[in-house]
Amino acid sequence: MIGEQVSPPIKLAVVVASVRKGRFGPRVAAWFAGRARQHGSFDVDVIDLIDFPLPLDMSRYAGETDPAVETLRRSLSSRLADADAYALVTPEYNHTFSPALANVLNWCTDEWRAKPAGLVSYGGRSGGLRATEHLRQVLAELHLVPLRDTLSFHNDWDGFADGGCPDGSEAPAKVLLDQLVWWGTALREARGKHPFGT
Repeated sequence: MIGEQVSPPIKLAVVVASVRKGRFGPRVAAWFAGRARQHGSFDVDVIDLIDFPLPLDMSRYAGETDPAVETLRRSLSSRLADADAYALVTPEYNHTFSPALANVLNWCTDEWRAKPAGLVSYGGRSGGLRATEHLRQVLAELHLVPLRDTLSFHNDWDGFADGGCPDGSEAPAKVLLDQLVWWGTALREARGKHPFGT
């Protein structure tokens, strides 16, 4: 339509939250990032937390006295802050979410504010759903907006072979991506008009 204003793509950070040896998360994240690129509404940045080994000592003192830690923190902070929306790809460990993701949520607190987060989980019979329910409470504390609908994979260890995905995953992935576009656009416009928290 002539004169119709086209919104710029939503900058989507797909965060790979597992750092364990033999982890499955990169396969799930790569598949979801591919669906986001095919959607056509996103500029996708895959952030793998294995590349950001921040220490458990998250005091400012630790970062200020260790240049390598401060460089890592600044690099991760910049990429998170640049995003309009997030897809957090997490396994379920001991009925909760990844310790690496918990650590990053402690190191980086302001970058997420007033932005939506889609939750993508995987695991055994529960498909990581207990992890996402715990994660919702933490995200709300950081002023993130966790979306109601999630995407979870239950015992689907063979479902991603050769770049494929488990049956029935395409439709719920599109629902989640559509919601990330809506919330990402609405909150980006709101932040532009009035910065959050001021």
